[in-house]
Amino acid sequence: MPLLYNNFQKKISAGLRVLKQMELDSVKPDPQTYSYLIAYCDCEEDIIKYYEELKCSGITVTKHIFMSLISAYAACGQFEKAKQVLLDEGIPVKSLNELRSALVSALASNGQMADALGIYEEIKQSGGDLEPRAVLSLMECLHSERDLNLMLQLLEELHDQGYWIEGCCRVISFCVRKKHLSTAVHLLKQLKDKFCDDELAAEVLFDEAFAIIAEEEPADVQFGVDLLQAIKSDIGISPSRKCLDFILNACVKAKDLQNSLLIWKEYEIAGLPYNVFNFLRMYQALLACGDHKSAEAMPTKIPKDDPDVRDVIRAFQVTYPKSTTPAKANKRPQQQENK
Repeated sequence: MPLLYNNFQKKISAGLRVLKQMELDSVKPDPQTYSYLIAYCDCEEDIIKYYEELKCSGITVTKHIFMSLISAYAACGQFEKAKQVLLDEGIPVKSLNELRSALVSALASNGQMADALGIYEEIKQSGGDLEPRAVLSLMECLHSERDLNLMLQLLEELHDQGYWIEGCCRVISFCVRKKHLSTAVHLLKQLKDKFCDDELAAEVLFDEAFAIIAEEEPADVQFGVDLLQAIKSDIGISPSRKCLDFILNACVKAKDLQNSLLIWKEYEIAGLPYNVFNFLRMYQALLACGDHKSAEAMPTKIPKDDPDVRDVIRAFQVTYPKSTTPAKANKRPQQQENK
């Protein structure tokens, strides 16, 4: 919080220096200058001060200034005043929907989801559409298990492909975190269809889903394996190396020997030769799971000309000493020929 406050203060100080220099040079501030200053105010008094200065200078209040007022009031916790900005008679009718969308975004971003959703419903009932950025802001703030239907509804409102892809990725992230497997697979298939001419872009987006699984605490390896199998069977694509790396990493965290062995085979099935990183991670998985017998053969497959690699192997051996607890499975991972 202190860092965030300091950043705000630096931005305000920079704006004030620019404003002071403009006065010395007899240059009148423009709407953009005041829009910047208002947007980064951290208290109601400063908002009022700059807005009054603006009006006294005779500058026309633009759409962006109204947006800055909404954002600033919401950031200061003055939510009713943020709503009251929309009552200003100087707002052009053509800008009203955009400003209402800005209000939805500001309220959602500052924890006022009930109010944000209420205004969203009002916009829908009046025949309007939420601006894409406001749709994404709402998605970003939805975290409850029961919010999936609303997420999907919001996704349908994104008609521009760029915004739709961004929104779809957010819904997929939500589905992975909340374990909605079938919906995640359905959306990943839609993403693949969107990127039919750009396999690399699609691969990057698919990898992001598995990155979430690797980051989670505790790691839900089985969901990752189920997602992997569904992508292979329902979408018809082979997993990337990063995808398998992420799941194998999750196996280490969960000390899941059975799925470690399964994922190890998937590299070969996908035609991906094992690299040094894979050997090290599998070695760690075997040690973490207590299968020291299988682990003993792994260092012989790892090139040790790099001192960092040798250090990692030693670190694993210290971290996972031999114990009397038997491993859950005693099946050795199949080794590819180390070419």
